[in-house]
Amino acid sequence: MGTLPHAFSLFALILLLTSGTGADQSTKTQAIFKGSARIGAILDTSSRIGKEEIVAMEVAKEDFYGFENQTFFHIKDSRKDTIHPALEAKDLIDTQVQAIIGPQTWEEVSLVAEIARETPVPILSFADTAPEWATERWPSLLQASPDKRAQMKAVAAIVQSWNWHQVTVIYEDTDSSARGVIPHLHDALREVNSEVSQFVAFSPFASSDSMSKELENIKSKQYCRVFVVHLSFKLAVRLFEMAKKMEMMKKDYVWITTDPITSLVHSINASVISSMQGILGVRSYFPKMGRNFETFNQRFSTRFSRKYPLEEKKEPGIYAVQVYDAMRTIALGLNKTGSKRGGKELLENILDADFHGLSGKVKFKNQNVAAAEIFQIVNVIGTGYNELGYWSNGLGFSENIHENSSYNTSMIGLGQVYWPGGPRYTPRGWTALTSAKRLRIGVPSFSGYEEYVKVESDDRLGTNFSGFSIKVFEATAASMPFFPPYEFLEFNGNYNELVEQIHLKKFDAVVGDVEIVSSRYQYAEFTNPYTETGLVLIVPARSSSKAWSFVKPFTTTMWVLISVITVYNGFVVWWIERKHCDELQGSIPNQIGIMIWLSFNTLFSLNAPKLHSNLSRMSGVVWLFVALIIIQTYTANLTSMLTVQRLEPTIPSVEELLNSNAVVGYCTGSYMERYLAEVLKFKSQNLKHFRSAENYFEGFEDKIISAAFLGTPYAKIFLAKYCNSFIQIGPTYKIGGFGFAFPRGSPLLASVNEALLKISENGTLQELEKTWITPQKCPEMQSESSSLGPSGFRVLFFITGGTTTIAFVIYVCRTNLVRHKNIWGIISAEVLLKRWFSLRRHFTRRVANAEIPTNAFPEAPVPLA
Repeated sequence: MGTLPHAFSLFALILLLTSGTGADQSTKTQAIFKGSARIGAILDTSSRIGKEEIVAMEVAKEDFYGFENQTFFHIKDSRKDTIHPALEAKDLIDTQVQAIIGPQTWEEVSLVAEIARETPVPILSFADTAPEWATERWPSLLQASPDKRAQMKAVAAIVQSWNWHQVTVIYEDTDSSARGVIPHLHDALREVNSEVSQFVAFSPFASSDSMSKELENIKSKQYCRVFVVHLSFKLAVRLFEMAKKMEMMKKDYVWITTDPITSLVHSINASVISSMQGILGVRSYFPKMGRNFETFNQRFSTRFSRKYPLEEKKEPGIYAVQVYDAMRTIALGLNKTGSKRGGKELLENILDADFHGLSGKVKFKNQNVAAAEIFQIVNVIGTGYNELGYWSNGLGFSENIHENSSYNTSMIGLGQVYWPGGPRYTPRGWTALTSAKRLRIGVPSFSGYEEYVKVESDDRLGTNFSGFSIKVFEATAASMPFFPPYEFLEFNGNYNELVEQIHLKKFDAVVGDVEIVSSRYQYAEFTNPYTETGLVLIVPARSSSKAWSFVKPFTTTMWVLISVITVYNGFVVWWIERKHCDELQGSIPNQIGIMIWLSFNTLFSLNAPKLHSNLSRMSGVVWLFVALIIIQTYTANLTSMLTVQRLEPTIPSVEELLNSNAVVGYCTGSYMERYLAEVLKFKSQNLKHFRSAENYFEGFEDKIISAAFLGTPYAKIFLAKYCNSFIQIGPTYKIGGFGFAFPRGSPLLASVNEALLKISENGTLQELEKTWITPQKCPEMQSESSSLGPSGFRVLFFITGGTTTIAFVIYVCRTNLVRHKNIWGIISAEVLLKRWFSLRRHFTRRVANAEIPTNAFPEAPVPLA
């Protein structure tokens, strides 16, 4: 009886094991390949990735190769060494494996591929990235995992969502990161107007001391608090544990991790995840739905917990499903070639694979599966993580993935993010540093225009910096969400030397009335101009002569048009009235004089000669109305011109300066001299440099120069001081403008440009300009352009000209009609008279014949014979 309980327990244990195996058999898919095969794998068997891959291969063997097949796995341990996988690959090739799976890093993959270069053994790589030239050098190398470089755009989209402009990138100092990933991250951040403030590279074998020193350097000297971490998982765990000890996982800090870290967040145990609270991560997406995945997940979890009981988390990740799909790919290829064959034929059949696996679509193009386009956004919180949503390349963020998903460029709508330090506080992405070195801002010690830059030294109060340029910079820095501490330092030298100090690392920026010039870009980069850009010509002005002031109210065109209309109206009136008045007749010179006299007499006199025709009266009345308006306008404009002072330039144009060989002044450096000589063609000996408005005035007074070229900002101040003595002429040449200078590639430049635009739009810049550069009030002046042209009188001229023309046409037509009637009357009367005389002669002849008798005349005697 004592043995009965033990027998029953043994029976129950056997039954349990049998049921577990039966469950595996009942849920597995039908085998694809049932022959014998030899498949090699090079994995890090001690890592979580390697453990998941081993279990996934075992499940795939049951699913795709059958229970009773003769398939052998030759699994080699990479031992976390770059060289050792190459030796293991040589051993696998000697064992005559038909395909090799792995390794995980590009450094290992490149050596394995080189070893297998002379053999056609397919190598299915799971490295994150591979250079484009890899497939040409190693035809048997296949990239079985999607290229994940698009995840850098997802990271940039996260940075853009929270309006962070500065990012510190921490990456592993390997070729695959430095050449394959980091450049893509840099470009993606630039596309969203963010900059990398610092790149921090950690060796894969970095010691705790070196990591601590690097983090301390970042903490104390860098104001940026947004970190993008692209490290291997184990190195990242050490980093976050060190950051937590140094209190860098608290408020104001932002940590964004990439796929190598985030894709293993499901496997992190409680002791490790406590140091990663608030991390925001991007990881590869694969659909965790459908019967196939549920079956795989159940069988994987059961087998994984049995094989690795010390692991707390047992769910599969992206690496497990990728290896599972790779095993299926090899099985499909072997099924076509047969168990005894491999090499190039197996490679070609693998490249023909086309199916939907657990990781997504599996189809090779140029020896690579399609690049990953969808990534999942997760947030570490508590003992696990929240799946906030997804990011799709070209679409943006969404809460789920299906046909009717709505997308947004910002992730703010995905839900509450738990940041380091608490969920309700969104980090600014920067902090003010008390121990950090202040930015050294160079300022010119002497500017010819104190309205822009004024430097005052005081033994008690120190050096004081003021002026429009200084205040604009201070307002710009104050409007930015972050800006490091800074101090102004004066510089005694020319402007080119001042900008060069940035290149020499003596200044971190330059502020002042510094022109944006192409030649200075070899030393620094400039912000957008905060003043008007351009170069103008200033010449002495003189009061215009009043001897001919009476013709100035109207332009020459206006005078010509008035004369033409007046003569035309006089001609029409004379033509209509000439037969009614004897005074309008006579010789041709006399009639011409009378016609002109009549024209202007009608214009300037209301007591014009008496008109007899209604047509001439109509034309005269309309013209008299127009003339009245013109006369009143002329009187008003002439009065204004004689009352208000009017200046005119002593030199009319740049061409006149060039032709006269006059000396001209210029300012702000050697670039202006080159521009005037090379572009505007002034002779070098005719160019003279001045530094201030007072110097220019003295140069004009002493007749040293005849004109001066000034930048638009300087011209405003100069003309404000000497408004009654000088005038601006000619076009504005589009060059220069004042800007702030920063080191080339400075991460602050984009943010400063945005802040400049902001203070311009909200009116701050205009207020500062009114405060510092408000022009002095000058006596009112009248410019040459006050003469009135015909454009304002166009309608009046049309009315009077049209009226006169209509009157003339009516008169001509009526006159011709009367003339034609008279001609026809005369012709008709003549015909009638001729007919009457003809009939009368005929009638008289008949009457005469009737009155003479037949015997009135005796017959002549007949002569006798």
